[in-house]
Parts: sequence; C-alpha cells; structure tokens
Amino acid sequence: MEEKEIMDAKAMTRALTRLAHEVIERNEGVDSVVLVGIRTRGIYLAERLAGRIATIENRDVPVGELDITLYRDDLKQKSADPRIIGSKIPVTIEGKTVILVDDVLFTGRTVRAAMDALMDIGRPQRIQLAVLIDRGHRELPIRPDYIGKNVPTSKEENIAVLLKEVDRTERVVIRTTSES
Repeated sequence: MEEKEIMDAKAMTRALTRLAHEVIERNEGVDSVVLVGIRTRGIYLAERLAGRIATIENRDVPVGELDITLYRDDLKQKSADPRIIGSKIPVTIEGKTVILVDDVLFTGRTVRAAMDALMDIGRPQRIQLAVLIDRGHRELPIRPDYIGKNVPTSKEENIAVLLKEVDRTERVVIRTTSES
C-alpha cells in the first residue's frame, strides 16, 4: 500500500482557521450556531473548530457529538452487532443553525444518516456541513458548505485523516492499494 501525505499538522490548522472565519462570516456571527461532530473524528474536528471560533469571536460555541450507527444504510454489511455509543448535544437544536462536522466527505451516505439522527433529536432552523476533506464520488445530492481541502480521488484510493486524539499523529494521507 502506497501512502502520500496531502496535509500536515500546520495545513490542517490553517484549514480549520479558515473554516472558522467562513462559519462566522456566513452566519453573521455565531449566536445561534451549534457544532455537531459526527463520531469519531468529526467530534475532534468540531471541538477544534469551536476553539478557533472562540479565539476569533471571544465567545464559546456549543459542541455536540452524533452517533449515527443506527441510521446507517449499510448497517447489515458492517457488523452483526453494532456498537452504540450515543449522541450528546449539550443544548437544544430547535431553531438553531447546526453545523455537522466530519473528516471526509465521500458518497454522502454518512451525512444523510447524520441528518436523520439530528432530526430525531430536534428541528434546527438550518443544517450546514463542514468537512476537512471533500474527495468527491457522491452517491447522494449532498454538498458541503465549508471545505478544508478538495482532494479528487479514484475509487481505489482511500483518504485517512489522522488526529492526535485518536491516532497519535496529525496529518491527512491518501492511500493507494498497488495491484501486483
């Protein structure tokens, strides 16, 4: 398997800082914004994004975490016994702008599941999507509002976002399986 780094820690930090500015500008501040990270890496990215926004706006943005396990349309293919961890959203999302945060946007199926899970929790005024990497290949009509980096890929390639909280390293790599 070949691996090529496409973002290092500094590039990830710069992308999140830019996303923070875009979120503030598009929403004319963050008064009604709630960041919700999609488990697992989306949660850490949402927390980092909230930190950047707090530094810029001098105010905290609530951060929640969403477990979409039961909403996935590939649940039967994944595992006979899915691990349910649960969602934790510290504030009501009624009438708020909820920004779903995820590491990689690929087919759109994870985001669809996240929207279903979110609607079971409450009815936000609007839902926006922030992703660190958009790799294309959509199967559903889903488009991110905020993108850290567009990385066109082939279906044989895989993007891995490695975060220190989970992986003890900080980078984004593209992996290619070499056929011999």
